[in-house]
Amino acid sequence: MEEYVITVRETNHPAILKFEANQPLVHQGNYEFKNIDEAKDSPLAQQLFHLPFVKTVYVSGDFIALERFDIVSWEDVRDAVAQQLVEYLNAGGVAVHEGKKQPREAVTVYAEVTPNPAVMKFVANKKLVPSVYEFKNIDEAKDSPLARKLFELPFVREVFMDLNYISVSKYEVADWNEVTMEVREMIRDFLADGGQVLAPGAVPAQRGEDTVSMAANPNLDATSQEIISILDEYVKPAVASDGGNIVFQSYDPDSKKVHVILQGACSGCPSSTFTLKNGIQTMLQNMMGEKVGEVVAVNG
Repeated sequence: MEEYVITVRETNHPAILKFEANQPLVHQGNYEFKNIDEAKDSPLAQQLFHLPFVKTVYVSGDFIALERFDIVSWEDVRDAVAQQLVEYLNAGGVAVHEGKKQPREAVTVYAEVTPNPAVMKFVANKKLVPSVYEFKNIDEAKDSPLARKLFELPFVREVFMDLNYISVSKYEVADWNEVTMEVREMIRDFLADGGQVLAPGAVPAQRGEDTVSMAANPNLDATSQEIISILDEYVKPAVASDGGNIVFQSYDPDSKKVHVILQGACSGCPSSTFTLKNGIQTMLQNMMGEKVGEVVAVNG
């Protein structure tokens, strides 16, 4: 039997480290354990929880990802953990007692048209992601197994995720009347089989600054803070219902221009200009007076 070799990989999350094996560890699903009691079916996770710095254990395919508490740094313990994993696995240790295949989760997904004819919104009956994630191509989707699977469809151009829905942008070669069912069933089956939407350490979209963090930024001027507050309260819920997102980018006090970034179904939408001029721009001008002169949109 081939011996196990472990390769350590950093993730975008500083507290999470991946330990990749040269052969599969599990075959039937993805597993997440928050404590030793939850890990009753995983002898490997139980052993790892005896390490005082281990907070969460993820097992999926050919890798183990560990989230640590802040009492140590990975630089101090990563090699020792990798060696422990190699010794355990090569001694015949089991990662997870999978037994019978887990029953499929009851998941429903429905398709919803958006104002953008190139984008269809697929809504699930469960939360999928904690924040906004945007993937322009399969390379950007390295931390999202679900997005990578969608990009295997030749007509998929972009994938946008937010909370309980996924907006899929297509190339013109396909007609939504012909492919909507295929995409919907792919997403539903992936979720029902326990597929992983995001890999551990996946980072939310960074094309625009997160408005929550920006609002907490003491260096941001008062006008920008006010614009962000209005966008969050009055605009974002509306564009989210259409499968998109709007992110504040900048405000120029001299020209009085507000720059925003459009994401998801809003990006490249033919009606975006009309919406900006007759909706968002008018709202900001009515609520903020002469502080706002024009709203300029950039497609995410």
